[in-house]
Amino acid sequence: MAKAGRGVTRRDSKRRILRPGESVRADGKYQYKYYIEGTPHFVYSWKLEPTDKLPKGKKPCQSLREMEKEIETQITVLTNMPDGTMTVCELVDRYLQTKTGVRQSTRQGYITVQRLLAKQPFGSLKIKSVKTSDAKLFLIKLQQEDGKSYSSIHTIRGVLRPAFQMAVDDDILMKNPFGFQLAGVLINDSVTREAITKDQMKKFLKFVHDDYVYCKYYEVVYILFHTGMRISEFCGLTLKDIDLEKQVVNIDHQLIRTADMRYIIEETKTEAGKRKIPITDDVTEMFRAIIEDRKAPKNEKLIEGYGGFLFYDENGNPLVAMHWQHRFNHMVGRYNDIYRVQMPNITPHVCRHTYCSNQAKAGMSPKTLQYLMGHSDISVTMNVYTHIGLDDAEEELRKMEAFRKAQAEIEKKKEKPVSRRMFKAT
Repeated sequence: MAKAGRGVTRRDSKRRILRPGESVRADGKYQYKYYIEGTPHFVYSWKLEPTDKLPKGKKPCQSLREMEKEIETQITVLTNMPDGTMTVCELVDRYLQTKTGVRQSTRQGYITVQRLLAKQPFGSLKIKSVKTSDAKLFLIKLQQEDGKSYSSIHTIRGVLRPAFQMAVDDDILMKNPFGFQLAGVLINDSVTREAITKDQMKKFLKFVHDDYVYCKYYEVVYILFHTGMRISEFCGLTLKDIDLEKQVVNIDHQLIRTADMRYIIEETKTEAGKRKIPITDDVTEMFRAIIEDRKAPKNEKLIEGYGGFLFYDENGNPLVAMHWQHRFNHMVGRYNDIYRVQMPNITPHVCRHTYCSNQAKAGMSPKTLQYLMGHSDISVTMNVYTHIGLDDAEEELRKMEAFRKAQAEIEKKKEKPVSRRMFKAT
């Protein structure tokens, strides 16, 4: 490590004492110098501590001292790695360092897994001591004792399995202890988010429309049910993305709020998510009403160059997915407090799934529906068609039978009448 001169205490512009290896460059950027096997390495940041404010115009970044902690962990891992004495937590940390370029939502999921492992005794085990039975028992404990859902454990295992595989590929371990099928170990208690029926959708929309509290959200609920947009895509819409004359909505980004309350613009979930969707007359009128009633703050904040969002909170920040999730929860709760026949859980994603199902039942081609939904894989779209049940099949058969009879009647009318004389002549 770099050492300060004897008897000299270096400080930054805020009079804070700099640690060995730390310095401030001429442009105001902080620098940390460290050595690995005698070779100098450097990291830089505009912030010394996590609580420092970012200079105007600079992109969000980790503070220098956060980086220093990670470097200390890396050096420890590199020291313990060859003989397998590194812990499960250290292995996961190293694996996640190889996952560059991931979306913010994915990275937040990684952080959640890291925090969970740090609190579990399993996370402090040496990787060379972990057996397949240990791995299975750990996941069973998460479900049966800690109350973790199947989907959450699936995510955790989705990090542990490739992390241990990396150790196998690096010749540290002989076998991956997480190489088993999850279905044979845990009970799948996950509930598939199903689409609601057309009748339920109509009743819910009417309730929202007529309710004196939630009527102000009617247009949003209607749009989500009739476009299939992801809620993060809807939150990211700006005035420039909505063409009321051509009746087209441009979707090429989404608005996300991170766990540390930063607002960021990300590309759509997949490349296929970038699309221009046509909207019907009724959806156009819903957007028109939103734009006419739009209450923007006096000084609209730009999020990475984007401004003109449709909805803002009391602090002048654009609304994000969580806001709408809470609103849907309250709307469904109020509905169920009033009516005896209960409404199932409706979320913005259920609206998306309902739109997809309705279009499939209406006979829209899978490829067209794939484009409108922004699915990267046609198999995701086709799963909607496989969810069609008995009632849908009976309705489709009735339609086909009615069509067959109509065609038969048309053909019958086309036939020339045959007189009795012709029969007598023969």
